[in-house]
Amino acid sequence: MICNTAVILCAGLGLRMRPLTLTTPKPLLELAGQPILSHLLTRVRAAGITRIIINTHHLADQLAAYCAGQPDITLVHEPALRGTGGGPAAMLAEGLLPDAPFFILNGDSFWEDGPTSALARLAAQFNPATEDVSLMLARTAGILADAGRGDFLWPRGAGLTRRGERDVAPYLFAGVQIATKAAFAGAPAIPFSMNRLWDRAMETGRLTAIVHDGVWFHLSTPEDLQRSAGALAAHEVGNST
Repeated sequence: MICNTAVILCAGLGLRMRPLTLTTPKPLLELAGQPILSHLLTRVRAAGITRIIINTHHLADQLAAYCAGQPDITLVHEPALRGTGGGPAAMLAEGLLPDAPFFILNGDSFWEDGPTSALARLAAQFNPATEDVSLMLARTAGILADAGRGDFLWPRGAGLTRRGERDVAPYLFAGVQIATKAAFAGAPAIPFSMNRLWDRAMETGRLTAIVHDGVWFHLSTPEDLQRSAGALAAHEVGNST
């Protein structure tokens, strides 16, 4: 399946990454000698993406300066935060997104590919006739940080389910997904999270996933960033690009 558009969500405040994000937007924090966003742009371009749409809010001028001179990038400024679901929904309403499926990536996503490109794997398995959204998941056991209690259960032979209040789930959303316009049908014109759309797709059997077969980095706090930088410097997970 051909997918040539990616939305990169860069509007968040990065509260858990403070004090670093008081002066620098989280996607522009440096990891392995480059801004996190630089690594992400390298990944999406290598996957054949030719249209990149980035939303901004917090310290938007820095993101605008970084993206200047990159003609494949369109910036969408959010005067008020729209949420991870409301941001792409507004882009759809403005006619910025295609009829074909498109990627949505968190602006702090950082991973090492396994044997093949994670984005290529996600696109190859996605069938818009039977799916509205497909997620990239990471195994909580392999994350170089505190992954909390995880996000999803995936029983053998069954579909994805949310973990219960007391469960410890083996899978965590890895900040990368592919979606269609159908996923946003009837979306509210207020800020909202993609979780609302995932739950609806889960109820109708139209939410699927792949499990990442490389190394994924949880970049939530300054300690996570420092730990990840140390792992990369020690060549524990290979090159960063």
